[in-house]
Amino acid sequence: MSANDQGRDSLFSILERIRLLRPNTFKKLSITRLIRRTLLIFLAASIIPVAVLRWLPPPATMFMTLARFEAYRKGDKDFQLRYRWTPWEEISPQAKLAVVAAEDQLFAEHLGFDFHAMEKAFEHNRSSKRIRGASTISQQTAKNLFLYPGRSYFRKVLEAYFTAWIELLWPKQRILEMYLNIAQFGKGIYGVSEASRIFFGKPASQLHARESSLLAAVLPNPELLRVDKPSPYVQRRRLWILRQMQRLGGSDYLNDL
Repeated sequence: MSANDQGRDSLFSILERIRLLRPNTFKKLSITRLIRRTLLIFLAASIIPVAVLRWLPPPATMFMTLARFEAYRKGDKDFQLRYRWTPWEEISPQAKLAVVAAEDQLFAEHLGFDFHAMEKAFEHNRSSKRIRGASTISQQTAKNLFLYPGRSYFRKVLEAYFTAWIELLWPKQRILEMYLNIAQFGKGIYGVSEASRIFFGKPASQLHARESSLLAAVLPNPELLRVDKPSPYVQRRRLWILRQMQRLGGSDYLNDL
């Protein structure tokens, strides 16, 4: 065989190997591009709403949407979803202070997560059938806005993800304003404005400390705990919240937000 024939055979051999490898190479590149594009779409789809809600009130939340769907599924024709956005300036300082005293007394200090409370809750839940939560106001805001009820690790990861973006893009005042407007205070009742109107017949700007503490007392389970018919537990919790409001320094606490 001549040198030219040997060279030609070698070239054909190399080309054949490239031809055989090309599909696998393209397949790997396609998968990589797909993963990259999926991540970019997820980032855009999650960050853009958080950024927009820094300035605009939400028309509804995921929890509101799920509550409406659940009522429809059960055929609950009496269900009414009541929600009205109220800006920060039109909400009583006592209402702002009450939810912080009740739900997250380190709100002004942490970056979205209270790791000490999470550790205590973990130790408690290991030895007790009664589950204790440790979610901050920032975490509850993220959950109510974008997610769904549940305790799975996947949902917790998503909650942490959205909480991080909220803390990064929103000031503390905006987080508390959002929470006060989307928190549930009764069946189908969302936001301190509607709760104040329904339970006390007044705008949120006129809420006193006793009324605000009663509203905050039902936040752990607003489907079971009642503002209009407070149980002994709710009454004890209301008194505890009033003491914590004083301990935080009253409405002066809000100046640090």
